[in-house]
Amino acid sequence: MKLDRPASGARGEPITALIDVVFFLLVFFMLIGRMDATAPFDVAPPMVSSAASLPSGGATLSVSEHGALALNGEPVDQAAVAKALATLQDTSDGLRLRINAHREASLRHVLPLLSVAEAQGFDDIVLIVTPSGATVR
Repeated sequence: MKLDRPASGARGEPITALIDVVFFLLVFFMLIGRMDATAPFDVAPPMVSSAASLPSGGATLSVSEHGALALNGEPVDQAAVAKALATLQDTSDGLRLRINAHREASLRHVLPLLSVAEAQGFDDIVLIVTPSGATVR
């Protein structure tokens, strides 16, 4: 009985060398690269206490879904909000400012208000939020 030998043609390239290179690159980038940016100082995130009642008193700055502003129920223009807050701060020192933003309001509307309020001398700024699980009417 005579057996035929398989034709000796071109063999495929061995893949083990490629796997070794890929694992070497993986280990190299894991050792060299940082997975996340860490702060150069200790950061302790704030604690949430939903059982605390909302502080009373002070002025209320409301932000609509589209960025319209109202100070104590009166509409105020974006350009005039700094002057209005300065007037409030001058009339009563140590006044609390409560910022009540719509849940769909973009942060680009809310965050500049914090900077403006801080520049006007407000030390006590409260962001009004709805606790998770609460129903909104």
